[in-house]
Amino acid sequence: MMQRRSRRDLMRHMFGGLGSVALTEIFAREEAAAASLHHYTGPRTPGKAKHVISLWLTGGPSQVDMFDPKPDLLKYQGQRPGSVDLRTERQTGGLLPTSFEFKKRGQSGLEISDILPQLASVADELCVIRSMYSFNPTHTPALSLWFTGSILLNRPSMGSWMSYGLGSENENLPSFVALAPGNGGGLGGSATRAGFLPAEHQGTPFEIGSVEPEKMIPDLQNKWLDSAAQRKQLDAVQAMNRDFSKGFGEDEFLEGRIQSMEGAYRMQSAAMDAFDVRKESEAVRTEYGMNNSGNGCLLARRLVERGVRYVHVGLGNWDDHKDLPENYRKNCPSMDQAAAALIRDLKRRGLLDETIVVWGGEFGRTPVSESGTGRDHNPYGYTMWVAGGGFRRGIAYGATDDFGFKAVENRVSIHDLHATMLYATGMDHTKLTHRYAGRDFRLTDVFGEVVKGILV
Repeated sequence: MMQRRSRRDLMRHMFGGLGSVALTEIFAREEAAAASLHHYTGPRTPGKAKHVISLWLTGGPSQVDMFDPKPDLLKYQGQRPGSVDLRTERQTGGLLPTSFEFKKRGQSGLEISDILPQLASVADELCVIRSMYSFNPTHTPALSLWFTGSILLNRPSMGSWMSYGLGSENENLPSFVALAPGNGGGLGGSATRAGFLPAEHQGTPFEIGSVEPEKMIPDLQNKWLDSAAQRKQLDAVQAMNRDFSKGFGEDEFLEGRIQSMEGAYRMQSAAMDAFDVRKESEAVRTEYGMNNSGNGCLLARRLVERGVRYVHVGLGNWDDHKDLPENYRKNCPSMDQAAAALIRDLKRRGLLDETIVVWGGEFGRTPVSESGTGRDHNPYGYTMWVAGGGFRRGIAYGATDDFGFKAVENRVSIHDLHATMLYATGMDHTKLTHRYAGRDFRLTDVFGEVVKGILV
């Protein structure tokens, strides 16, 4: 039964001990920061990556127009050869060749479409996985599969698992950040969900439609109280929160709120610096492109530079059921420029070896046509690429069939890539677990194999 308190007792708890509370909070934050590094207690793998940047093309980019050349599409244009199963989610037509030309790029000779000239210029840094496959052709469950490893709605996202396993290197910023126009890209809860993990590992979404931090982050600055007054107010609230916990026992949801309030307080000053891309030189901003894609990728570099563990960057909608060539000519330039600039900039600053950059969508597109010059969803065989972070460079791994429809050689599932990314950050995916509802859960569930062929 909760003990009733007198007004004098309440005032003493709120204000009499503010000095000791503040000191306790400082020690608690230091202990929490240290403890957060030990959520993963399994054996360390050889991987040394410290950060992940996910460049996300929601809707599904077309592998046969970007990274997976298939000359047989022209040879059999308009046909549906019986040698390959071309069943699709919607009614589709015959084989549709790409409107773009593939060329060998860099010293590696990696073949990339001419719709991506900037990424072609960094071909020798890319590990292109042409044999990805997923398990669902519909956006919402397919997105959930990539972000959480499951179509179930209570599972934590990959960014939350990374934050949980590795902790944060900067206590003044979230360890997991999502950047996209529309306050996180409108991807739904699976992109940032902490699920049953402790609440402080929830992804924090930020709007990148503006370059002014106070507009990117709602209510970043308190209009009425200065920092000292806010600290006193917060210490009083936190004292009551801690007192509540002592009386009723530990509650991870309350602890998450406590950590969130502390993080929000500290972030007021840190975010004004970290999120302001205007502090970069004009040359750097021009290299990335002064648009949503450029600002998002540049901000991702600024955040990992400051110790943020996982950054999701939304790079637009690529669900092209019609007019794909026209849409790509319009949408590819900004994405291409920003993604390539990120790789070059990370390498210049000595950050690429410790940062995994992963690019892709929830599935690819079909080699057969839809609505004339569009392509339907294709989870059976598609492309993602990875750069940095201990992944091999300048290679194409795996293969789809002659038409780019199904992965047939060195197939890589979503669970396999998750396992490999965790391995590259020093964690065994079978040992990064959290007990919930009577069992140990993990990002890869009961699946996944590390793909050693794409690691250095």
